[in-house]
Amino acid sequence: MMIHTDGTKPIYIQISEWIENEILNENFKPDEKVHSQYKLADLFNINPATAAKGLTLLSDETILYNKRGLGKFVAHDAKDIITNKRKSQTLKRLIQEIVVEAERLHVEEGELIELVRKTINEHRGAAE
Repeated sequence: MMIHTDGTKPIYIQISEWIENEILNENFKPDEKVHSQYKLADLFNINPATAAKGLTLLSDETILYNKRGLGKFVAHDAKDIITNKRKSQTLKRLIQEIVVEAERLHVEEGELIELVRKTINEHRGAAE
């Protein structure tokens, strides 16, 4: 993953999202230790304090937990927490943007739903 230092998204958020993606892809499994702030800083060429802030964010969301003196570990229900968070935040925001744009373009609800279905089918076909 590339960290975008010139973008609008803070680096610590990008770090937390990278770890979330690694958990969703099962590269980090429940009760497995994640990289330390120093390892993350080395991997992404960032300040260790920035990496620590990303780890702390995930701990605050109970995606990671701390074992004193050993580091941060993936919570047993981390995948569920991430999935629910992304459904309620990311997908909802994207859907709202689509609905607003459809209204601007005078796209009827049925037509919009059909566009979504078509896109899903095209995506499934490309994945096979």
